[in-house]
Amino acid sequence: MPLAGFSRPRLVATDLDGTLLRTDGSLSERTQAALVAAEQDGIHVVFVTARPPRWLYPLADAVGGHGTIIAANGAFDYDVVTRRVTASYPLGRDLVDELVADLRAALPGIGFSAELADGVHIEPNYPELHPRWVPEGLVPSPMESLPRDAVVGKLLARTEALPTDEVIPRVAEIVGGRGLVQHSGTGGLAEISAAGVTKASGLQRWCAAHGIGPGEIWAFGDMPNDLPMLAWAGVGFAVANAHPDVLAAADRVCRSNDDDGVAEVLEQLC
Repeated sequence: MPLAGFSRPRLVATDLDGTLLRTDGSLSERTQAALVAAEQDGIHVVFVTARPPRWLYPLADAVGGHGTIIAANGAFDYDVVTRRVTASYPLGRDLVDELVADLRAALPGIGFSAELADGVHIEPNYPELHPRWVPEGLVPSPMESLPRDAVVGKLLARTEALPTDEVIPRVAEIVGGRGLVQHSGTGGLAEISAAGVTKASGLQRWCAAHGIGPGEIWAFGDMPNDLPMLAWAGVGFAVANAHPDVLAAADRVCRSNDDDGVAEVLEQLC
């Protein structure tokens, strides 16, 4: 895949699930080697993911054991070395209550989960898509019982009472300008962040602090929540398995996540 015409990047920003990681959630040896080679060759690597902090603990060593992960669609900065959140850009606690009440009134049967800086809060009627990530011993309870000091990076809303392709547009209509509804997976999962909080905003903050401009960045993604980041970066790559909207918007398309597409591009740089 020739890359003629593109300037060598100072930074590579990549999504994880569906992009860098294989379908089974693993990081291939080839991809891990390519990431290490890029860093050794002076190219910064930043991981920008919808995953909340609690999903990053087992992945930290695999992605190099150092640096920053921009998590929860830009809501948290996560330090890999210390395994902790270093900055948060959350939904206001009163706003969470307001959104939950409005969504309950409009969509009976809807369930909620809140991704926190230090864990997760799940309702009993929330249709969980990823049960293996639910902490052992967690007791589900209504969102109204969420502690007042909870730092909510993402409010997840899901219902099986509507067709999956109707859930996100309907939730976005109800939320309006009070938050940002994003889509990073399947199953009609609406991910609500604070207004203006996206993968792109998180990456912009990191780059501004390190003196790196958008024209010096190559970004990789696969789902609609990656679109702002791909548009902001100098070069936006979609993996071959990406959502149709991402394939249409990307500057370039590389091989799929299961074919180590990101690694193949990085190998041409180092």
